[in-house]
Amino acid sequence: MRSVCIAVGTLILTAAVLGAQAPAPAATPPPNLIQQVRAVIDTGDLAKAEAVAAASRTEKGITPEYLEAFSWLGRGALAQKKLDQAEQYALQAYDLCLDALKTRQMDDEPRLPIAIGAAIEVRAQVQAARGNRSEAVYFLRREADTYGKTSIIQRINKNINLISLEGEPAFEIASSEALGGTAPTLASLKGKPVVLFLWAHWCPDCKAMSPVLDELRKTYASTGLTMVAPTQRYGYVARRAPASPAEELAYIKSVRQEYYPWLADAMVPVSGEVFTRYGVSTTPTLVFINRDGTVKLYHPGQMTKAELEPIIKSLVAPAGSAR
Repeated sequence: MRSVCIAVGTLILTAAVLGAQAPAPAATPPPNLIQQVRAVIDTGDLAKAEAVAAASRTEKGITPEYLEAFSWLGRGALAQKKLDQAEQYALQAYDLCLDALKTRQMDDEPRLPIAIGAAIEVRAQVQAARGNRSEAVYFLRREADTYGKTSIIQRINKNINLISLEGEPAFEIASSEALGGTAPTLASLKGKPVVLFLWAHWCPDCKAMSPVLDELRKTYASTGLTMVAPTQRYGYVARRAPASPAEELAYIKSVRQEYYPWLADAMVPVSGEVFTRYGVSTTPTLVFINRDGTVKLYHPGQMTKAELEPIIKSLVAPAGSAR
């Protein structure tokens, strides 16, 4: 009996010691400056958000994190339709970014491109909101000429397309490479209503849209509705592991087979040029093309079935019918 008590006591003592040695759960890291500024912007208090950014600038100077955080002020003011204030924030962010570019390259780190891309975007969107669409496009094209060999070119092109692509001929989607077979040309699809679904292998919003697109494809198959899903390489595969072009292509094909089994391999052109032309800085990006090859709608971002179906119904309407 005494030995049993000793054993039980030993177990209790051991459990207590192990419990005392068990590591405490990791503390949640505090929000960074960008998260802090965005959180305050979400409350609608731009002045307080600006003060949060200013405090960091006083303490640490003009860091890439500060530039990205400050760029959110322009976006916040634009969302509140405060055009003059949005423009002033964007101009300040733009000038600060230009100063930063005197001592570093655009893509030396990721935050500066985000900041200057946002400043350019807000400046153009303010002009468009004021009705100065041609001035906005001129400004964006000038920026595209300046930064065409940097990572922000897709974002600049996205904004050009948002302002000016609808009603214009769609850009060519033909590519020398596809997941299998030969990628279609726009000429080969003329007379058919076309949906371009530009996606990325890492994109959860793209995967979430797959069942909806497949359902609509089946529903309107008799109308000739055709879906083409261009993609591009990013230089990595799952968990951002670096990959060779061949390894990434194999990975893209495996993602297509798992999440987009309804897409034929030939309907997946693989082209960075197509992505740049269509300004795919947001995935997915959807482009709806009329039977005559003109763009009906250019839409960066995920769409629900309720948003998609009315557009597709209009897209597939016979030529000459009311749209």
